[in-house]
Amino acid sequence: MTKIKNDAPGMRGDRSRNDNEELRQKRSDTHIGTIEQKYNIDLNVRSDMHLGTYLEKNDIASLNDLVNNNKK
Repeated sequence: MTKIKNDAPGMRGDRSRNDNEELRQKRSDTHIGTIEQKYNIDLNVRSDMHLGTYLEKNDIASLNDLVNNNKK
């Protein structure tokens, strides 16, 4: 059963967890435009680029690292 909690320190919004209680990873096919809107950042790429492609091209390990490195 998937639970939705906001219980991690510094966590923004709700993220579901896997059965082993770890936070579920954001899908790699999420569009960058969605990420830019949700986290109020501008990554200067096409909004239809996939998150996984962006992370790979820029050698970024996770969505968390991406957001923390682009805070205003």
